[in-house]
Amino acid sequence: MGSSNKRKSRTVVTESSMVEGSSFALVPVHELDPQAVAVNAPPIVSSYNDRIRPLLDCIDKLRSLKIMQEGIQLPTIVVVGDQSSGKSSVLESLAGISLPRGQGICTRVPLIMRLQSHPNPRPELFLEFDGKVMSANEENVADVISLATDEIAGRSKGISNIPLTLTVKKNGVPDLTMVDLPGITRVPVHGQPEDIYEQISAIIMEYIKPEESIILNVLSATVDFTTCESIRMSQRVDKTGERTLAVVTKTDKSPEGLLEKVTADDVNIGLGYVCVRNRIGNESYEEARAEEAMLFQTHPLLSMISESMVGIPVLAEKLVHIQATIISKCLPDIIRKINEKLGANVAEMNKLPQNLTSIAEAMTAFMRILSLAKDSLRKIFLRGEFDEYPGEKHMHSTARLAEMLSIYSDELQSKCSENYSNQKFLSDEISILEEAKGIGLPNFLPRTAFLAFLQMKVKLISATPFGFVNKIWSYVETVLIPVLMKHCENYPQLQSSIRRATQNLVATKKEQSVEWVREIIEMEKLTDYTCNPEYVATWNNLMAKHEPFMEIMNDHSKPTIITIDGFGDIEVGHLRNHAAALVQQAFDLKMRMTAYWKLVLRRLVDCMALHLLFSIQNLVSKEMEAEIIDELMGADGGGMQRLLEESPMIADKRSRLNRSMMLLKDSKEVVASIMDGVSALKF
Repeated sequence: MGSSNKRKSRTVVTESSMVEGSSFALVPVHELDPQAVAVNAPPIVSSYNDRIRPLLDCIDKLRSLKIMQEGIQLPTIVVVGDQSSGKSSVLESLAGISLPRGQGICTRVPLIMRLQSHPNPRPELFLEFDGKVMSANEENVADVISLATDEIAGRSKGISNIPLTLTVKKNGVPDLTMVDLPGITRVPVHGQPEDIYEQISAIIMEYIKPEESIILNVLSATVDFTTCESIRMSQRVDKTGERTLAVVTKTDKSPEGLLEKVTADDVNIGLGYVCVRNRIGNESYEEARAEEAMLFQTHPLLSMISESMVGIPVLAEKLVHIQATIISKCLPDIIRKINEKLGANVAEMNKLPQNLTSIAEAMTAFMRILSLAKDSLRKIFLRGEFDEYPGEKHMHSTARLAEMLSIYSDELQSKCSENYSNQKFLSDEISILEEAKGIGLPNFLPRTAFLAFLQMKVKLISATPFGFVNKIWSYVETVLIPVLMKHCENYPQLQSSIRRATQNLVATKKEQSVEWVREIIEMEKLTDYTCNPEYVATWNNLMAKHEPFMEIMNDHSKPTIITIDGFGDIEVGHLRNHAAALVQQAFDLKMRMTAYWKLVLRRLVDCMALHLLFSIQNLVSKEMEAEIIDELMGADGGGMQRLLEESPMIADKRSRLNRSMMLLKDSKEVVASIMDGVSALKF
């Protein structure tokens, strides 16, 4: 197996050995002079060029349009490797040009290499970055790249994530686009930032993480693959190795055990290995290819590696094949994403406000805002619809207002609840009657006593209605402002005026409600009236206990506890110290007040509900619109004029969407131009 005499029947294509009716002839490599091979060297790979070129042009155009800024990933061959792994040598062999070399990191920015097979004998090279285009030739291309790198990343040894694009149009090169990234180094040298490893790692991970990226991992045969940092990084994003291809360099320097390394695959390289020989010294690229073919044909150890795993031509063919496959696979998804993104941008653009150019347009837009806001508020406050805010219970106003009204009613009731303990029942009534007595007929209930008792009870609960209206209008304001702000969110120049108008209107409505409550309270204090028949019915039911009550009062031998509906068990022993006529009057006063007070409390709740609903309806239907118009059209308003001034936020958003839509439309045209032919491609 290790014999130096064992050779494989490996062949190369030469033009000097053409046969009639064929473009090329095949001749065993070991029978050729390397110099002769170099002089008549064929293209590195040509079998896929004609079919891959349209696809690759499409992806390159999408890349130049910067479609990736829209979050649409493109299939990309990303070249990674540890520092001094031979990465530059591999790329030079594929491109047939010299790249920057030297100590430390030579590639300090992502270098997008676009290789295009070119029929003309004279190569065309140019470099693009930051909107600039620099022409180059084979002799000075390394210097041009270095100058451009210095301009982007500075003249020190720092790195940058701003890419350079190098286009190489040359006869015989494979149609490939690759992104060469800085070599991985852990220890910063003089002039490099302390976090150089972290910076390089971040750039590499950004490029290799997308599922559309093919990772070309360059490994030196002189090291243990399992210790390579580039392998560790690729394994983090491609655990199965299905999108990782390994290139093993410097095979001539460390041939021992290489066969076992690439066949054992301890690092899980799903797309396989290709072993290559680095160009040495002043060898031309054609001479290097011939020497490489001779090495893997004749070396006792390297010749045992399968032909399908050695040589720059094999690497080129694999890359072209992989690239064609991933592009054809990703194109339908790219089209879908372009269409989805374009549709989303169009929808977002349609949501933007009209760019107003006249007072008439401004007035129309303003009235539309008011109309939409009023419709939303009618839904929320009057019709009980909350489809615009399904998950925000605070905005379900009819339900919240009903809850607050119920709590208000309970608070009124609790304010008036009495705890009838000893020496309590009828004590207030007796005290009031004694103060209200005068010269007149006996056993006659003075109206002044009833009014005095009524005033005392109204005063006890008077703070509750005032607190309730303040609470209601504070709540209304917390609903009004968000709704109005939502409808004028595209016109921020109006928001401060509309907010101020809303706050002023709510403050006015609150004052009106407070004044209304004050009048209601005063009316309840001064007037004792109802036409509700429930009053008499309730009073009669309560007075049914009058006779048993007076029996207990007059017969001291009986227990002093009596049960009265609505009052429970009442201790009345303390009342035997008072005149029976006075107690009888006090009992009547208590029962009359109890029957009437129920109606007073109900009136305070019912009237409050009617007042608030009426006030809110007026606010939504008429007053809000008038207040806002007055605020905007007033001396300091200038609202319509301000509407003509599009806010910077909206202007920036409109500009961004226009740029994005133009980019996506251009991208869509680029893809559409080749899609008819893609379906017929087989790789």
